[in-house]
Amino acid sequence: MPQLSMHSPIGDLTVTEEDGAIISLDWGWVPAEWQTETPLLLQAIEQLNEYFDGERLDFVLPLDPPGSDFQKAVCAAMCAIPGGSTLSYGEIAKKLESSAQAVGNACGLNPIPIIIPCHRVLAAGKQMGGFSGQGGVETKTILLELEGALPPQQQQLDI
Repeated sequence: MPQLSMHSPIGDLTVTEEDGAIISLDWGWVPAEWQTETPLLLQAIEQLNEYFDGERLDFVLPLDPPGSDFQKAVCAAMCAIPGGSTLSYGEIAKKLESSAQAVGNACGLNPIPIIIPCHRVLAAGKQMGGFSGQGGVETKTILLELEGALPPQQQQLDI
C-alpha cells in the first residue's frame, strides 16, 4: 500500500492509500524506501499542510476507513461536522439512534484522525473527552484551537 509521510506541528504523520482512497493516518515517519508519491497522497499531504497553515478547515479526499458499518456511520457523521464546530458524542448518538458510549468507542477507533475530525467530538457539557491520536487530549486541544473551536472553559487565559 502506498504511504507518504510529512512533518506537522503535532508530530510526523503518515498517510496510507489503498484502491484510490485514504485508509489511515498514523503518527510516525516511514522509511524513504517505503514511501510512494501518488497523486492522492500528494493531495492529502497538501491539504494537511493547508490545514496546519490555517488555510483549510475541511478535507476533500476520497476516504475508505476500515471498520464495521456502525464505525463507518460514525466516521461519516464526524466528516459532516464543519470545521470550527463541535458536536457531542450524545448529539451524534441521537442522529445514529445509538448510545454516546458506542459513538465514543467508534471515535476512538477512527483510523484517519484529523481528516476524519474526531477531535471535533466532545463529551457532554463541552468537556474534552478523549483523543486516540498521539498526544491525546493535548493534541485534541491544539487541533480545536487551530480551528477556533476550543470550548471557552478549555481556553488558556493569559493573566
